[in-house]
Amino acid sequence: MDFADSTLPLRLSVAGAVLRPDELDPAQVVSGDPRTASLVLDEQAGAGRTVERGIWEITPGVVTDVEADEMFVVLSGRATIEIQDGPTLEVGPGDVAVLPEGAVTRWTVHETLRKVYQVSYTPEGE
Repeated sequence: MDFADSTLPLRLSVAGAVLRPDELDPAQVVSGDPRTASLVLDEQAGAGRTVERGIWEITPGVVTDVEADEMFVVLSGRATIEIQDGPTLEVGPGDVAVLPEGAVTRWTVHETLRKVYQVSYTPEGE
């Protein structure tokens, strides 16, 4: 089922959700062989911003990223998130984190990490 096209409200077991593999840009991979997968549950556009909610997972390795405005809750796994010119976050099950849009990050994933997230961003070209 493609949840992004479904009507809210919805209910889903996050731990048992089947995620779809994503393509990870090889330029983002610093070390290891990390893989990502996700499932978009809801996406809404309006007032020049898009809000997306979903489930995301990454296997061990080290990757870099430029973040959207994001809040997430870690369900399983562990990672260290180094924020350029900012703090280093150690995240694990039950932790909530908020990342500001444009933050340059380096994720060191120690154990496969699964999170529920909400991001807000301006689509490219707008």
